[in-house]
Amino acid sequence: MIENPKCVIDARNIVKIYQNGCEELKVLDDISLQVLKNDFSVILGPSGSGKSTLMNILGCLDLPTSGQYFLDNTDILNAKENQLAAIRNQKIGFVFQKFNLMPRLTALQNVMLPLLYRGVNEEEAIEKAKEKLDLLGLADRLSHRPPELSGGQQQRVAIARAIVGNPHLLLADEPTGNLDSKSSAGAMEIFKELNCQGNTIVIITHDVEVAEQVEKMFYIRDGKIYDKD
Repeated sequence: MIENPKCVIDARNIVKIYQNGCEELKVLDDISLQVLKNDFSVILGPSGSGKSTLMNILGCLDLPTSGQYFLDNTDILNAKENQLAAIRNQKIGFVFQKFNLMPRLTALQNVMLPLLYRGVNEEEAIEKAKEKLDLLGLADRLSHRPPELSGGQQQRVAIARAIVGNPHLLLADEPTGNLDSKSSAGAMEIFKELNCQGNTIVIITHDVEVAEQVEKMFYIRDGKIYDKD
């Protein structure tokens, strides 16, 4: 492999097959794509197209059946589980449709979690979490728990948690799916601002309106991907 310092995601001929008894279900079929540093990309596709499976592979939550995947020039398929855990914690920020916040923790505590898992001391974790929450306009919501926040505010907490460790890659899975139109527009503005600050972002969505706001589009259907750039 020839290293490309600008290449964050380099997926080559990715195939994912699930075994269902004697039958094989090919969910991803020979997918190749590249995402460069500071790209703002979207993977657009309908339900059942394979986009969530692809996100799991790009996020090192799952491995393909065959193909090659390099993240920041690291050969993911030959990485050990402890290496993958470190990559997920240090190099990738995840934003999920359902936010996945801990309901009993405050906004501040939720954002601190990835840093504490990384071994950052509590004082530094508090400082960094406050900084990201302030960046996203939530300085007055630090002590609020998720049930006390609106959907848009919860999504901003989830984004703050995803970026608190300054990851190389931000993966957002249907980040506007549970938001009203105003909150959805607000979330997209945040992603645009983060990209302008140098963050590499990939949004996975079925929403064409979201996809049309992004610089680089990949369209996925029936497990195959098409570069719409």
